[in-house]
Amino acid sequence: MAGKKRDKTKKRLTALQKRNRKGYLFILPWFVGFVCFYVRSILMTVRFSFSELTMNPSTGGYSLESVGFDNYINAFRVHPAFKQIMTTSVMNMLIDVPLIIFFSLFMAILLNGVFPGRGIVRAVFFLPVILNTGAVTAALQLSAAMMNGGVASGAAELAGTSANVTFSMQYLIGMFVDLGIPSNLLGYIVGAVDRVDDIIRASGVQIVIFIAALQSISPSLYEVAKIEGASSYETFWKITFPLVMPHIITNIVYTIVDSFTNSEVVDLAYYTAFTAFDYGLSAAFSLVSTLITCLILLLVCRFIQKRTFYYN
Repeated sequence: MAGKKRDKTKKRLTALQKRNRKGYLFILPWFVGFVCFYVRSILMTVRFSFSELTMNPSTGGYSLESVGFDNYINAFRVHPAFKQIMTTSVMNMLIDVPLIIFFSLFMAILLNGVFPGRGIVRAVFFLPVILNTGAVTAALQLSAAMMNGGVASGAAELAGTSANVTFSMQYLIGMFVDLGIPSNLLGYIVGAVDRVDDIIRASGVQIVIFIAALQSISPSLYEVAKIEGASSYETFWKITFPLVMPHIITNIVYTIVDSFTNSEVVDLAYYTAFTAFDYGLSAAFSLVSTLITCLILLLVCRFIQKRTFYYN
């Protein structure tokens, strides 16, 4: 009887359930590592944020004294820079994330086409991800310092032309204002142009994910659209964009987390802990920034999830 019940249970599993099991097995190593290592770190950070940590040089240990919410009060009412840095980081994220997503999708569509040297061009767009690693960045900074003498003359020449560049930019902005472009939209575009280098440098992983998403779309869908006489514009909005939406969510999550990981808030928390040796205040900075990041992720994902189409 027990064997028959097991057979019936196995037969009741649908194809979707079997696929879900494979997904759970795929993330199992990450989940085990998260529970064993990361959760413990989070709990210790929470404990530190409500305490004052004192190091004991003789034993190499530390002692904690509960201070309640004093560290959070100091973060928002006493510390001179935390609120400003946090607000600036959030505003930069709100500017960068849409631009990075749009730029990554645009470049992925171009790089998904067939043209000579496609592999080299793809590698060029992924190079910033490699160049941003710690060892490579340190080597580039050392090289820049060694060449500083040769670059100094060029910098002086550029400084002489900065006034003309500023004048030209102000003239162009005034011209667009006269054409009736809203000032908010114009300010967003100017901010995007000023940060174009950061946007390109932060788009490598997203471009790779979008290329994988585009290559997973069945060519038969495009063939049917072509037979039906759909234009390229209609094909993009009716086929490409809906089928890429799940990967847009993935890229948004990655981009938001990456933006806060490289933000000034992290630098401030690191400085507070290992230079000012105020571990409790540093833990408060870290937890506040983490909670704000999670809240933004929750709101954005909930908004996009309702408009996402999943193709099986």
